[in-house]
Order: sequence, then C-alpha cells, then structure tokens
Amino acid sequence: MSSRDLMSQESTFGASNYKPLDVVIAKAKGVWVWDVEGKKYMDCLAAYSAVNQGHCHPKIVATLRDQAERCTLTSRAFYNDQLGPFYQQICELLGYEKVLPMNTGAEAVETAIKAARRWGYRNKGIADGQAEILVFSGNFHGRTTTIVGFSSDAEYQAGFGPFTPGFKIVPYGDIAAVEQAMNGNVCAMLIEPIQGEAGIIIPPAGYLKALRELADKNNCLLICDEIQAGLGRTGKMLCCQHENIRPDLVILGKALSGGVYPVSAVVGDDKVLSVFEPGSHGSTYGGNPLGAAVARTALSVLIDEGMVENSRDLGAYALERLQKVSSPHVKAVRGLGLWIGIEVHKETGGARPFCEALRERGLLCKETHDYVIRFAPPLMISREDLDWALEQLEAVLAAPAPASN
Repeated sequence: MSSRDLMSQESTFGASNYKPLDVVIAKAKGVWVWDVEGKKYMDCLAAYSAVNQGHCHPKIVATLRDQAERCTLTSRAFYNDQLGPFYQQICELLGYEKVLPMNTGAEAVETAIKAARRWGYRNKGIADGQAEILVFSGNFHGRTTTIVGFSSDAEYQAGFGPFTPGFKIVPYGDIAAVEQAMNGNVCAMLIEPIQGEAGIIIPPAGYLKALRELADKNNCLLICDEIQAGLGRTGKMLCCQHENIRPDLVILGKALSGGVYPVSAVVGDDKVLSVFEPGSHGSTYGGNPLGAAVARTALSVLIDEGMVENSRDLGAYALERLQKVSSPHVKAVRGLGLWIGIEVHKETGGARPFCEALRERGLLCKETHDYVIRFAPPLMISREDLDWALEQLEAVLAAPAPASN
C-alpha cells in the first residue's frame, strides 16, 4: 500500500485523536527513518524522547529478542529473574533505594500521586481526604482523567470532567506563588524540570533548588517528572541534576526502554515507597521480565556509548548556532542539551507549516503549543548528521514563511 493509502486507512478506521505529519514510516535505524516509498528522513523528534538511544539500537533489540524467546510475562504473582537486577541497576545509577515499575508514563505519574497522598496521610498527619498536590501552569504529565484534570490547557480538559480534586495550579517559575500556595495539607509538589509539551519552557536559575528548600521547610515531597527530560535528554542523566537537587520521587518512562517496549518507573527512597504494601497498587505487566531486561540494556547503552555527554556537547553547539539564526519568523530559541524549542511569531501562522517544509527537505520535527518547533534528535546523533539537520532548519527559517498544506 502507498503512503496515501495507509494514511487514508488510518483516517477511516482510527479515532482522530492525533494530527500527524504526512509521512508514513516503515523502517527506522539510528537517527534515520524511511517511508513506505523508500524516502529517507532524519528523525528530530525521537518519539518525544522515547528513542534517545536511536531507533532499533542493535543491543536493545538483541535483548528484546533473546528475552522474548525465554520468558515475556509472569505477572507479579511470581518472581522473575530480570526484575531484581533492573531494580539494583537503576537504584545504583540514580542513587535511590527503591523502584516501583509500571508501563506507561501516565501510569507512573498516577503511581507517584498515590504514593504522595498516602505518604501525606501516614507520615505528615494530613486529615483523610484533604491532601493537596501543587502542580504548575503549562504542565503535561499524561492523559488520564486525573492528570488532565489539573492541566491548565482547556483543550486537554474539554468534555472530560468531572475531575479529581486535590490539586492546586501555581504559575511555573514563580517561587513566591509556591510559597503563597503552601499550607499544612500540601503533601507534594509535582513538576517537570523543563516543560516539554508547553514548548521547552525552562524555569529561572535556582528555581528547582528553591522548591527543594520549600519542600524541606514544609515537610512535603518534591516529585520530578523526568519522563521526557530525563535519561540524558538535557545533557545530564536527570534534568534536575543541573541544579544539584535530589527529588523525593523521580518519574521515568520513554527512553527507559529505548523505544522498543513500554517501561516506566517511580524511583525514590523507602521512606516514601514503603507506603505501598501487597494489594495496594500494581499492574499485571508492570515489572515483567521482557520490559525489565530491555530497560537494563537501554540504561547501559546510554552510559556505555556516552550519549549523555553527546547530548551535552552537541546540544550546546546546536543551541548556540540556532540562536544566531537571523530570521524574521523567530521569536525565541531556548533549550538544554539536545532539547531545543524554536518559537515563531504568531503572525507566521504557527509552527506546523515550518515542520511541513522541513519534512519536504527530509527532516522530521513536530510543532508543540502551536508556535514552537521542537528539535530533539536521538542522543547518539553524530556531529556530521547534526550539521545537516541544522542546515535544513536554517534554510527553512531564512525563507519566506511557508503556507500550511
């Protein structure tokens, strides 16, 4: 079937909850993908950081195949020989005591919410049913009804209420607003150290450190959602490490499996994760041997192949180069590591036409929040390939504003 046929098939039989660019990917390797007609593109979205290690990394795929032939699923009714080693590896890597595995990022966020609330009742003495979690404007933590209920984006909420109470939204980056919102019922603050979906929004320097101090002062938890920002994307293993802070809970997903299998996790210390006992939380697939084995190799690959350092070095180079682009279309360029947002002026008509023009040149990016081109290639990208990608961006930004297809 042709690309046009396959896109038509999706439109006919699938719910219209996405608006993809018009490219049908049939093969992928490293930073490159090919459509069904054989045209080659560079992927500079990296599946929202899920393929930080590159598409179909041979070591991760080999682990997937080997484990799939031996044992894929036991449920947590029994032990398996991959989960314990996965736990130890991630704890030693990140410096925490415990792990609670799930499958998707949204499940891990829900897990962290449950842990924070129960910790608040059991350890802080909050009255039953009164726990509050401070969240932040522009947040994106997933798509469950609980999570979209504390979004500040009306599009994510429309028609899905009523929503779960117990969340208070404060302005992102405003430490005074957090201080004002703090009270005895606050059990946690849940934050993205950099907001991806909002347009690669970076808080002021010292903001995360100030949140850590407020959490300590007010006996509440600091939870960092590192599903997109973590595992090397910003040039450190965790984004929060740029301010040398240690959250009480870290939420991981996406690149935890290198993009070949859904794996997520909440990482923390026993003082928080001990609130769970048998029967209080779980998942049939969470912690399965296939996912655990894949995650072990995905983490090893990031470290062994220097991908975190590559993100740091090439990300700084790319950001400096893009910030020098002279274009009447560009309002701002911001980023950290290989995670860069190019914000265009509203008068251009939005970021999507630029992404469509880039696609025609063989570069795949995706717009977010209407006016931001998100540039986030796999972390194993070479300097040569990065230079080619930057040349395409520079050419499109220098040309007259493209019209939307």
